[in-house]
Amino acid sequence: MDAPVDGAPARVFEALGDPARRRVLELLQAGGEQPAGAVVAALQAQAVLSQPAVSQHLRVLREAGLVRVRPDGTRRIYAVDQDGVDAARAWLDRFADVFAQPLDALATELARGRRSARAAERAAAGSERAATGSDAAGPEPARPRPRGVRDAG
Repeated sequence: MDAPVDGAPARVFEALGDPARRRVLELLQAGGEQPAGAVVAALQAQAVLSQPAVSQHLRVLREAGLVRVRPDGTRRIYAVDQDGVDAARAWLDRFADVFAQPLDALATELARGRRSARAAERAAAGSERAATGSDAAGPEPARPRPRGVRDAG
């Protein structure tokens, strides 16, 4: 297996830059090990790709360390190379901290904005009640009249 990320991160991301190659990885991830013919048939059902084109995509993914192949008689069986995927993930994880702090700050600002909006709504509702002369608790509920008492009027 080629050293996928340690020696050549560009090769991994160049391989992933093609939508057909990403689809190959998705097919292999979902279906596990598959013969080349099954991968070709699945891709041909979705797009006009020749068998040699699919084989070329598989070769690029294999050289990038994202796919492994094993012979099975006259067939070649392909599968996602989890070591290559893990190495690519590890390389990307080095950048996670770069994004974490700004995203944390954004979350804080969004929460602060929501709290300010709620406080402004409560203040507006309180001043509206004060302007209309209604009690902060709202209007007093109507009480039932005792039996036999009539309205004076």
